[in-house]
Amino acid sequence: MTDDTRAKILDAALEEFSERGFHATSIRELAERVGVTKTAVLYHFPGKADIVTALAEPLLDDLEATMAKAAEAPDPRMAAIEGLVDVWLGHRYLLRMNLRDLGLTASTTVFTRFRDSMLKANVLVAGPDADLAGRVRAAQAIAMLSDPVVLFADAPADELRAAVLDGVDRLFGGPEPEVKSRGRRGRPTVMSPETIEAAQRLYEAGHAPSDIATALGVSRATIYRHLPGVE
Repeated sequence: MTDDTRAKILDAALEEFSERGFHATSIRELAERVGVTKTAVLYHFPGKADIVTALAEPLLDDLEATMAKAAEAPDPRMAAIEGLVDVWLGHRYLLRMNLRDLGLTASTTVFTRFRDSMLKANVLVAGPDADLAGRVRAAQAIAMLSDPVVLFADAPADELRAAVLDGVDRLFGGPEPEVKSRGRRGRPTVMSPETIEAAQRLYEAGHAPSDIATALGVSRATIYRHLPGVE
């Protein structure tokens, strides 16, 4: 049995689980799709949960590494939020598979690692001393990162990333102009052609998006949205 066979099984599983659901797909059907025997599939994966574990491992590795890096960043909240968006975008088709019947939860290993990483993300976004309201708001911010990525998985990644981050920025930075009468003010989300040109010059000069946003008085998400390709 070759690694090529294992990879083909995983590719077929992702497609089948996405199209029909984890629970509705049998090992026999996966074997038929790959063109191997059921025994060959079971040689690589003793059960369907083992296939889920293998499919999710790259996502979990990226998620854990991203949270560890965010914990050491100057701004852990934004590092965690932006890092999560990048992880979700990088594995958006696996996440879309999970939307069908929560197949990723079939593996205890996947569930445990995912839960622990998301709890760490909540601490980073909320802050270590946050009260219940702060932790709930952090959970809201985290939750709003994945759904758009799943629903619009086929959209251009850079545009989707900017739109998602803009939504989070509004959650933390304040509401839309028409509701500013409540006493909260958000940063502008629209840039004039002159401001866009200034942002481009700053970026080309080596300034980070966060510094550009501060200098121009706009949100980081606005910088990402108006300057495609900025990382």
